[in-house]
Amino acid sequence: MAGNLRQRQDNADGDMTETNQNGGKQPEFDIDSADFTFDAQIRLMMGAFWRSTVRNRVLLLTVALLAVILTTVYAQYRLNYWNTPFYNALERRDVPAFLSELQVFFVIAGSLLILNVVQAWLNQMTALYMREGLARDLVDQWMAPRRALKLASLGTIGINPDQRLHEDARNLAELSTSLAIGLVNSTILLLSFIGVLWAISADFSFTIEGREIAIPGYMVWAALLYAATASLLSNLVGRRLPGLNTLRYSKEAELRFALMRTNENLMAITLTHGEDSERRRIHLAISEVLKVIRRLALGYTNLTWVSAGFGWLTTIAPILIAAPVYFNGSISFGGLMMAVGAFNQVNTALRWYVDNFRPIADWKAALYRVAVFRRALGQIGEEEQADATPALLSPSPDRRILLGDLVLLPGPGAREGERGMELPGEVSILPGERVMFNGDPRANRHLLFLAMAGLWSWGTGEIRMPSSDTVLFMPQKGYFPDASLREVMAYPRKVSEFSDEQLAEALAAVGLGRLAERLDARERWDRALDDEDRTRLRLASARLIQPEWLVIDDALETLDPEAQQECGQLLATLDNTAIVYIGRSEVFLQLDPKVVHLSPLRAG
Repeated sequence: MAGNLRQRQDNADGDMTETNQNGGKQPEFDIDSADFTFDAQIRLMMGAFWRSTVRNRVLLLTVALLAVILTTVYAQYRLNYWNTPFYNALERRDVPAFLSELQVFFVIAGSLLILNVVQAWLNQMTALYMREGLARDLVDQWMAPRRALKLASLGTIGINPDQRLHEDARNLAELSTSLAIGLVNSTILLLSFIGVLWAISADFSFTIEGREIAIPGYMVWAALLYAATASLLSNLVGRRLPGLNTLRYSKEAELRFALMRTNENLMAITLTHGEDSERRRIHLAISEVLKVIRRLALGYTNLTWVSAGFGWLTTIAPILIAAPVYFNGSISFGGLMMAVGAFNQVNTALRWYVDNFRPIADWKAALYRVAVFRRALGQIGEEEQADATPALLSPSPDRRILLGDLVLLPGPGAREGERGMELPGEVSILPGERVMFNGDPRANRHLLFLAMAGLWSWGTGEIRMPSSDTVLFMPQKGYFPDASLREVMAYPRKVSEFSDEQLAEALAAVGLGRLAERLDARERWDRALDDEDRTRLRLASARLIQPEWLVIDDALETLDPEAQQECGQLLATLDNTAIVYIGRSEVFLQLDPKVVHLSPLRAG
């Protein structure tokens, strides 16, 4: 995978880097950046949309939106033609005709109002379903077995995935909907009103030094030139905005991560008087965000010179352009106002890119971040299909665990001085046995736990494990979902598999009987309980689930001696469970386990 996933520094956008948790700079992670162009990003996300469950609903809403837009454009077309008789009536001071045209206006305006309300509702529903499809697809890809953990070890692409799953996905869904609808609406407007402009100025000509020069449809060419100039200037002035938006998303994610990490570790920070250090760290993250926002503010300010300047010029530009036709008597005053209205409609359609340059830049940034994230997950999935199990791990043909000539390397992302471990020969663990893997303290025992769980593939040798449904892994630090106590105890099984009596018995067995009345309480159990009670609760879960195999990663050493003794006694009651303890525990030695010695990785 390391060969497929690589990093790059985007020099064009300037400093497109993310800061890792250790304070170092890492380039924004990209996936095959040489061929992952804008078109490739579009194809990837369109393919994901086409396979999503919301596709049919979105397509149905798209058809409804297209019908409403076409009807709206027709009403605007009729309103533009209404200008001629209305302003001619004003010019003639014809009160009856004036009042009659007012009635026509209210009919057209009322219809447009209803159409606008319907279109607004359809816009919101389309954005909602787009958000649903995108969010659920990304979560399903991310939460595929083992995939999220693999992604986290691949560099900056695995940092702050919540930003890409939440904020970036929201921006992409909402902006995709609004920009697509705006583009379609502008295209239909352009096709509808460009004919009006052409008809008005089809026979236009002017005389220079006695020579008559004809420019058929000159108002169309003038509108095209006017809008093209505005678009080119906007693109020139705002060319750095997509990259700056991408960088801002990264820095905002780092700030949120710093705040979340501080909030999660308030006890340790307070006890070590680390408030000043954390304050500096958070202020540094804030400064990085503000630095990018300042650059964005300057970019948007420069872009305003173009957008606002052309906006004010548009007030008089259509009149100036149509004035030659009016003054040579080709059209009446009402015709002039119809020409101005048609020019404004055409210019509005052509200026769509100018008016939406800022959201387009934001959309490109969101598309890039989501597409890179989605492609990384997809490539991990492709490699999983090519190699369903890690190189070291294979299914056990019989009901036992078998380790043979095992050598585990520190891995490509190892810190300096980090060691591996080796286990020469063959070790067989039978059902119901107690085994402790210990040995030289320089051996990295944690790698053995990861390899047995199928999360480590750097090394040689063989690990044969029983079916994953029969094995429960207990890491050093347990995870308690944000759920009721009964859900925490049953995790990852379904609550319906266990009765209240079984839950209460498991709690009582580990000394947490006082919690039996709070099975439906939903709390942050990782905070509501101390270290000892959290370990007890994990053992209660093991007792409830009763796995055939329990693999523990040095989970007792952090407890005080009395708690260790009680937990050791609890482990002794798991008669039908084979227990593999990876680490050194005097309490576990009292269970008379088979002790296997691990050695540090030898040089070479």
